[in-house]
Amino acid sequence: MYIFTILLLLAIGAMLYVMVRALPRVAEEAGTKETFLDRWARSKLPEKIDIALNGMLVKLLRRVKVVALKFDNAVSVGLRKATAEEREKERRAGFDLKDIKDVSDDREDFDGASQ
Repeated sequence: MYIFTILLLLAIGAMLYVMVRALPRVAEEAGTKETFLDRWARSKLPEKIDIALNGMLVKLLRRVKVVALKFDNAVSVGLRKATAEEREKERRAGFDLKDIKDVSDDREDFDGASQ
């Protein structure tokens, strides 16, 4: 089995060697007409388009960043206002979060005494 595999690979290698040696003999036809894409790829236009698109992308990303930061600031202001209003309501009602902790501590003492 190994001998067959080795002979097969040597045959493929020999065929590739002969084909590669024959390639330089094949000359390009002098009369071939260049296509639009060939001329366009060799011109400076793709580089100029790339530079312009990169510039526009940078500007767009900066504007998106500014919009995101403005949105973040608006959310932060809204949260601060809501928190301040809740604290004001708690203060007016005479309710403090410390009272809840004291009540829960008293509850634990009560539960422990009954057992």
